[in-house]
Amino acid sequence: MESLCLDQSSYKEDECWAIVAIAFPELFTRFERRCAERTIKDSWPDAWEAIFGTVLGPGESVAKDRRAFEAQHAEDWIVVAAITSSHRHAFVECVATIGGQRGGGTEERRFLVPARDYEVGRFGFVIDPERHEVYGGPSDFRGWQPGRAQ
Repeated sequence: MESLCLDQSSYKEDECWAIVAIAFPELFTRFERRCAERTIKDSWPDAWEAIFGTVLGPGESVAKDRRAFEAQHAEDWIVVAAITSSHRHAFVECVATIGGQRGGGTEERRFLVPARDYEVGRFGFVIDPERHEVYGGPSDFRGWQPGRAQ
């Protein structure tokens, strides 16, 4: 547990109670301990695996599942913003970036996705370039300017 506390960049304040509950289980109810276990598995799966000598499988840790999703889709266009299109009936206008990256200098493209197909998964919506067209028309995104990377 010590390594969890030393690297403050890797945990959120609201989750830190779980470290105490795992370290001092006698101070917590069974329900609280189960919640603490879930919190640590979801937030710090590497620490959980090291401490308990086990490997968490798919579906057992939000953080591990997110990493797997990000690795699988590192080269795909992932939606970072979406809005119902008023210019194309029954479509969602999406802004996507490679791997879902954000920040200055990140290339963005707009796509039109049929509203019936637009179901955001646990970690985002992956654009299928074979089915979702790149869109350069009028935008419902406030502040989207012509000439911006598309």
